[in-house]
Amino acid sequence: MKPTLDVIALLLLALPVAASAADAKAGQALVDQQCTACHVRQVGGDGSGIYTRKDSIIHSPAELHQRIGMCSEQINGALTPAQEADIAAYLNQRFYKFKQAP
Repeated sequence: MKPTLDVIALLLLALPVAASAADAKAGQALVDQQCTACHVRQVGGDGSGIYTRKDSIIHSPAELHQRIGMCSEQINGALTPAQEADIAAYLNQRFYKFKQAP
């Protein structure tokens, strides 16, 4: 069945709502489970230094999403797009503080 333009328009309108529904608390749990051990190996301490280092490569929500996607690939694509959004919401809330939500 081919989607109609009305259905496509409704799906596109729902995208911002879905993006804003990211769960920072779930993102924190995912970071703890999927990310922290690797970050500890990279920067030591509790691993959070990877987010606060002076030579950070993350300067925008788009760059944050791109980096999370790259990390997901390194763990064999273990994260769904919704989980990546949750992680971005947590990292933005805790570290990056971009005015535009990731």
